[in-house]
Amino acid sequence: MTALLGVMLLALSPPAAQAVEWDQNILKIGVLEEPKSLNLWLAGDAWSNHVLQLFYQQLYVNRPGDLKKVPWLATGDPQYDPQTLSYTVDLRPARWSDGSPFTAHDVVFTGQLIQKFKVPRFYSLWSFVKSIEAVGDHQVRFVLNRPDASFTARTLATPLVQKTQWEPIVKQCLATKKPLASLLRVSLDHPASSGPFVLKSWRRGVFLHLERNPHFFGQGLSLDGRPLGPHIEGIVFKVYGTSDAAILALRKGSIDFYWNNVQPGYLRDIAGDPAIQVFRNQKSALYFMGFNLRRPPFDDLALRRAVAMLVDKRFIVTRVLQNAGEVMSALVPAGNAFYHLDQVAPYDQELTRGQRVQKAYEILTEAGYTWKTRPMDHAGRVQTCSCLLRPDGSEVPPLTILTPPADYDPQRAMSGMMIQEWLGQVGIMAAARPMAFGAMLEKVKGHHDYDAFVLGYGNLSLDPAWVSAFFVSKNAGKSGWNMSGYHDPQFDALAEKAAKTLDPEQRRDLVLQMQRMVQRDVPFLPLYNPLLVEAARNDRFQGWVPMVGGIGNLWSLCQLRPSGAPAAEVR
Repeated sequence: MTALLGVMLLALSPPAAQAVEWDQNILKIGVLEEPKSLNLWLAGDAWSNHVLQLFYQQLYVNRPGDLKKVPWLATGDPQYDPQTLSYTVDLRPARWSDGSPFTAHDVVFTGQLIQKFKVPRFYSLWSFVKSIEAVGDHQVRFVLNRPDASFTARTLATPLVQKTQWEPIVKQCLATKKPLASLLRVSLDHPASSGPFVLKSWRRGVFLHLERNPHFFGQGLSLDGRPLGPHIEGIVFKVYGTSDAAILALRKGSIDFYWNNVQPGYLRDIAGDPAIQVFRNQKSALYFMGFNLRRPPFDDLALRRAVAMLVDKRFIVTRVLQNAGEVMSALVPAGNAFYHLDQVAPYDQELTRGQRVQKAYEILTEAGYTWKTRPMDHAGRVQTCSCLLRPDGSEVPPLTILTPPADYDPQRAMSGMMIQEWLGQVGIMAAARPMAFGAMLEKVKGHHDYDAFVLGYGNLSLDPAWVSAFFVSKNAGKSGWNMSGYHDPQFDALAEKAAKTLDPEQRRDLVLQMQRMVQRDVPFLPLYNPLLVEAARNDRFQGWVPMVGGIGNLWSLCQLRPSGAPAAEVR
């Protein structure tokens, strides 16, 4: 077994770390943690993905602006044959960092590896692929078991690995008792790269040094109207334990970019420095209040609508987020413009506190709720009211709103406290309860033992398949994604149809219909989408590309160049 593990740990040891004088043409990036792993199949943390996106490339990537898919390692759009349920993709000439050619056999190997091991992070995107075939070295043919819209949106955006490097590893893993566990344990310190950079050295806990990949296909290529490089010699990821240390390094010029969200308190420290530029970009995120539709009192639509009317999202964005975010009315964030529902719900109108209480009072009164003392007096003024009574005369019991603790996410914790106060204005006795994140998920997703909660998804896929996953009836069981227990046959039918609809415009219409149903039925109440605030120095490099998800993206790192260097002089 020792010998087997030795074969599995195929990484070549990096050269001994020595004192380094970084070249002026090397971008220095501050991060809070080093990668957990450079094993693509295991790595799921942001710090690993920051690095791995520069090694393992995709057939198609999202372009800035409209976020449409553009060919990257592919040379054109996938060609679909409805008779055979197949897609054919042509590949551009490209090489791996060892100089060997990137071919269709690498694509086939990657897909088959995922299917064979049922790799958790990727298998759902490949489970419906019936076969993958290399047609020569520069064409791949995929045959599907069924039409699936996520194939072009997500499956063809899978990072691809080199067959030569991974094939012997796979053979060794398959010979073990637990092949998947063996695959995930593989330590690969020098991944073969088809991307713009390759790993040069890694001093654990201190820095990673990437150097330019001389074999990168994009060198000197104009892709989608953007001249690619990279135009820098390399990147150093410097590891800082705290935001304090990283921001100080940015101010001193020890790093050129802090790859993390900059909190408002730090913005005051860098404001007015002409050498530091602040970028504000939308995230593909959703922060929301969820209701338990499986039991009273939130099995009543009227009560959910009244709560939605009481919640002042604008107040949360301006006071709690300090304007570093946007109000969300629909599920899909505004930055994902193609699938975003640009329709303001009745409860998202600009209303005063008194108007919100009045409208919530009207919703509840119409549904048969009563009070001994009403929330509004005869003159229409808000007044202290008694406990809310159901249409059958029983009291609405005290409710709990679960939130993450303030040290995990102060914005969600504070939002829960504000909502607690607003609900009290119509006699709904609620208490915000901070809870350790893992325990909270177990209550909400595992046991369904809750009234309401405030949670968020900070990095949603740009493909809207998750809209279906969050509310389709079959996902309402234990640990399912439908945490609210929403059930509507019409929604289920729309979700099933959307999954099989390959025409983008037709699928978009279905996704918009599903969002309208969620607005109407309020199983989730979208609250806000925080802005991603980032800071970079502009005195050494220029050419950052803003897009949804921030400036730390593949396009930026392929286009950055030294400040003041004419494009003609860039190597």
